[in-house]
Amino acid sequence: MNQDFSIISLVLHASFVVQLVMAGLLLVSLGSWTVIFGKLFGLRRVRTMNDDFEREFWAGKNLNDLFSAASQKAHSAPLERIFASGMREFMKLRERRVVDGGALLDGSRRAMRASFQRELDAVESNLSFLASVGSVSPYVGLFGTVWGIMHAFVGLSNLQQVTLATVAPGIAEALVATAIGLFAAIPAVIAYNRFARDIDRIAIQLETFIEEFSNILQRNATQPLPTVPAGVPGAAGVR
Repeated sequence: MNQDFSIISLVLHASFVVQLVMAGLLLVSLGSWTVIFGKLFGLRRVRTMNDDFEREFWAGKNLNDLFSAASQKAHSAPLERIFASGMREFMKLRERRVVDGGALLDGSRRAMRASFQRELDAVESNLSFLASVGSVSPYVGLFGTVWGIMHAFVGLSNLQQVTLATVAPGIAEALVATAIGLFAAIPAVIAYNRFARDIDRIAIQLETFIEEFSNILQRNATQPLPTVPAGVPGAAGVR
């Protein structure tokens, strides 16, 4: 007798527990692909917005003008929000007649660090979901395979003569669960490693900006806010 070994047929003839495992893995895979595409476009947008603001920051504009523009935007770049939080704290301390340059700089740096952590938490959202899918899915699929093989051998125990033709369908049905588990896990692991590397680069960019902007504030803590010199970052704050 010819057996139908198509994927659909194997899934339909699998035991209820194995079908439940397959359905769960397919839902998890759908969720991971949703996260992957959302994170892919989201990180690309973050990098583009950060680069645009960094070019504007080093173009030689006045810090007060940059701060006013950042405060009026509904959707600004993470780099711009960090800049705005540092400037806001710096100006508040000046309004309170704080003249100590170290106190002004420390307050501004603390505000930027807090904003940096919030931005990093935002870009890292759903990354743990991909890590969980990549690490757990193969084991869930393996559980479905083991259960399916057990179910197949229990069914074969009632047969007087067992051949490869009678064993193969049950084992094939069980192995589909492992295949679906790998189908869910492999893209999640690849995407997690890619996004973790991209987020590290974004974090380095944000931390570098905090240090460069702190240098500007330190050199001008007791003077009117300057215009950022246009040119290569690192020369900022030189008047």
